[in-house]
Amino acid sequence: MLRESLFAKIHHAIVTECHPEYTGSITIDEALLEATGLLRNEKVLVADCENGNRFETYVFVAPRGSGMIGVNGAAANITGVGHRLIILSFCHLTPQELTEHRPRVVVCDQKNGIRERLCYETAVSGEWTAPSPCP
Repeated sequence: MLRESLFAKIHHAIVTECHPEYTGSITIDEALLEATGLLRNEKVLVADCENGNRFETYVFVAPRGSGMIGVNGAAANITGVGHRLIILSFCHLTPQELTEHRPRVVVCDQKNGIRERLCYETAVSGEWTAPSPCP
């Protein structure tokens, strides 16, 4: 049996552009994608911290170091420039994979650079522990 688990998360990315006339997607700085392992065209769930709206879309790549977080298409109407987003990706894992998988998480700074990398415990680790900085 496969279980759905968090694959990666970009926390508090700040929207820099909204393009409702565009065909869809979320455009993310390549450095954030590389740090989390997210890929072009990958499905993501996006949560807007300012208004609680959530939407699903797919990833486009912005130039490395641009700090771009661009929300395109219909979703651009339910968020706004300056809003903080949580961008999540999920994966399906076997019971064995659950014992080894550690989601890759980055927390953004005010310019959508990487302020912090966090290491989450595996899904089946013993006692609860707070996320810790990654080496």
